[in-house]
Amino acid sequence: MILRTIGESNRGMQGRSLPIRLLLALVLAPLALGGCAGDIRTLAVTSHNAADIAGTIRVFVATTRERADEPLYFNGERGPRLAFAKLDVTVPRAHRPGELELPSVGGTVDPARHFAVAEVDRLELAPVVAQVKREIQKRPAAERDVLVFVHGYNTSFADAAFRFAQIVHDSGFKGVPVLFTWPSRGQLLEYPYDRESAFYSRDFLELNLRAIAKDLGTTRIDVLAHSMGTLLTLEAVRQASIRGDGSFGGKLRDVMLAAPDVDLDVFRTQMRQIKRPVTVFVSADDRALAFSRRFAGDKTRLGAVSSKDREVVADLEKLGATIIDLSDVASSDPLNHAKFAASPKVVQLIGRRLREDKGIATPGPGLGDRIGDIAGGLVGTVGSTVDLVVSTPASIIRR
Repeated sequence: MILRTIGESNRGMQGRSLPIRLLLALVLAPLALGGCAGDIRTLAVTSHNAADIAGTIRVFVATTRERADEPLYFNGERGPRLAFAKLDVTVPRAHRPGELELPSVGGTVDPARHFAVAEVDRLELAPVVAQVKREIQKRPAAERDVLVFVHGYNTSFADAAFRFAQIVHDSGFKGVPVLFTWPSRGQLLEYPYDRESAFYSRDFLELNLRAIAKDLGTTRIDVLAHSMGTLLTLEAVRQASIRGDGSFGGKLRDVMLAAPDVDLDVFRTQMRQIKRPVTVFVSADDRALAFSRRFAGDKTRLGAVSSKDREVVADLEKLGATIIDLSDVASSDPLNHAKFAASPKVVQLIGRRLREDKGIATPGPGLGDRIGDIAGGLVGTVGSTVDLVVSTPASIIRR
């Protein structure tokens, strides 16, 4: 069996196949340069002075992770049911848009320089529903939106929470942020486990979206998913569509897929069932997706499509996908896998579109400031042709 190690029975490297972990190590080793493959970040509560922070982001959490002791709170194993929490994350006064200022894992947190946690409460279903409803009702009618973030592979609970807080702050989102965090072990070589955990969580995500739409008094729901989290999101929306309500009572507005780690052929089959617009942020220089492709049968990942792939883009348009090409957008992410959050212009674009009634995928001339002028290369809109390529990526630098 491929899962047996070569070293068994003192056979050294004379066996017929490499162990799966060694294969993954060989394929994924370059990715270790861009992320932590060892210790797991935690959510240690840290006190702060008001003068040290630029603001506090309250994030509500729904998770399929297993409960753990503080300061981990939830680990990378699979819980038997949805669990809930509320986090208050502080943004450092020194924060720069697009950056996620964190200390090294296990290092000292300085709220003046780092994102930090001011409070963590694990909640049962009834209290979390009541608190989210209050947060929604406190807002003006135009801001009673919920933004659900679904993170990607190799992401701990703490990493997902900090990244989402940064996105909310930098985008200027005024609604209620809800983090759906699934059981990623936050380890580089756990790709197969993480992928299965994404499938494990799809029913839970669908139920969570239905509850938000039905029980909380929200006006609209937007979903922002990243990397392997896009697979989870597409599967949840696909099965909701098969059940006959892929719009979740008309509340689901936009589904945004950032650097999706999804097989292009699989995406086509999903979209034939979903039958609704989605927005896809892609980048041809995404190093993480390049290595994902190497052990996925050399099949193109959706997030690695570019505006040069005209036939592919035209086919995806017909299925309802709006492709925003970020290939030439610079960001602080060395793997070019998190440009949606690490590029100030792109994360601000997302926030601007979330404030508009019809979301980022709005077709036609009503875009106003034209997405391509900000994001660098909108390839088409729903119902248009692939020839609509707006602006050049250099426009980001000029604006």
